Amino acid sequence: MNKAPGNKVSMNKASMNKAVILIVEDDPGIQEMLTLAFSGEGWRLLAAGTGEEGIALLEKHGADCVILDIMLPGMDGLRTLKKIKAEGRWKSVPVILATAKGEEPDIVTGLELGADDYIVKPYSPRVLTARIRAALRRLEESPEDGEKKFWQAGNLTIDVLRHEVLREGKPLDLSATEFAILLHLMSHRDIVFSRNQLIAAVHGPDYPVTDRSVDVQILALRKKLKEAGEMIETIRGVGYRFREP
Repeated sequence: MNKAPGNKVSMNKASMNKAVILIVEDDPGIQEMLTLAFSGEGWRLLAAGTGEEGIALLEKHGADCVILDIMLPGMDGLRTLKKIKAEGRWKSVPVILATAKGEEPDIVTGLELGADDYIVKPYSPRVLTARIRAALRRLEESPEDGEKKFWQAGNLTIDVLRHEVLREGKPLDLSATEFAILLHLMSHRDIVFSRNQLIAAVHGPDYPVTDRSVDVQILALRKKLKEAGEMIETIRGVGYRFREP
């Protein structure tokens, strides 16, 4: 794939099969397991045992998706994630957190720092493979010529082409998943979506995720939107909808 290190590119199916996947994991056994699991995907695999090594590989080679363990020696996964998302050229690279901590506060912290997804250890390599494919599909998607390029409600504006959300004219730091959820809700305002419908719209059908995961993503999104987050309404026992005040 011809691209500058770390830069987002528009990916077709052929280039998606040649994607660069960076695995930042200090357990050699898990590194080996994932290398075997991904061997049939055609991806170029990079592996690092520490956050510092992961950043160095990003600097040198770039990546289309990062699998990031949280409990790393030295610079832990959350500090590594902050460093990745603080760098403009890496901001759009999807990061999937791999963690032994499945408690809600840990997950919320990761999502608020910009992670696009998370998976709790021990996990199935097939499930992680599916999540990487979904992240790469989101990278390759671009608006069709007839698709609406701007959406606005209250003090929120979505610029689809720039992949940017503005609140009162100032850009918000949303993950790719948060952006996709907000865009789907905002472009179908007043329609109630179940959690499964939201996940299918954002990640595709049969994506392995729990209702709790959706609630955590919505919670993280509302926090970033501040008062504008009130436009995402919870419909008890059903799901969520976007309603302009």
